[in-house]
Amino acid sequence: MRMSQLSAESGISIATIKYYLREGLLHQGEQVAATRAEYDESHLRRLRLIRALLEVGRLPITSIKKVIEAVDDENMPVHDMLGTAHYALSPAVEAGDGEEWTAAREQVDHLLAELGWQVSRNAPPREELAQTLVKIRQLGLNADLTPYARAAHQLVTEIELDTVPLDGPRDAAVEALVLGTVLYGRAFDALRRLAQESESARRLGVPPK
Repeated sequence: MRMSQLSAESGISIATIKYYLREGLLHQGEQVAATRAEYDESHLRRLRLIRALLEVGRLPITSIKKVIEAVDDENMPVHDMLGTAHYALSPAVEAGDGEEWTAAREQVDHLLAELGWQVSRNAPPREELAQTLVKIRQLGLNADLTPYARAAHQLVTEIELDTVPLDGPRDAAVEALVLGTVLYGRAFDALRRLAQESESARRLGVPPK
């Protein structure tokens, strides 16, 4: 297909596609004439991935480039490629020190070991979880996250990872991971708030509206 058709099918403007080509985010098409190139399904998949990273993942171009480099590196195992995308989605955490942070990190380590989860020592969500635990303890809230971890494990193993084509095109796998991580995360958070409202109404005897 020509660039005009690629633009029409992807919903991305020609100017933006040319920008992605210049930045190396999108691979070049097959040159069939001096001023014309042909594009195929792989270009559509890549544009869908870029759009997912940009619009859903809210990643800056520099982070998107790192994810694309991992996708294009055929020597990188799929697990590491997905990890690159996962880590890019993690919010920046200003690491702290002191007894509170040490205790929180130890609790995270203990929880992961208790669950038998295989997680890299430098996984950004470790520090994110430790930061959350520090705040939970400071506010005097229940710091036992085991029920939440088990619920997350069930959702990931029984539903979410099944949506990721681990043996398919690499960019399609990352796209599915990004969309699932962000959108299911939002949906789960919204469902928790709805469940809280419903249970509050039940316990307080509030009649249906």
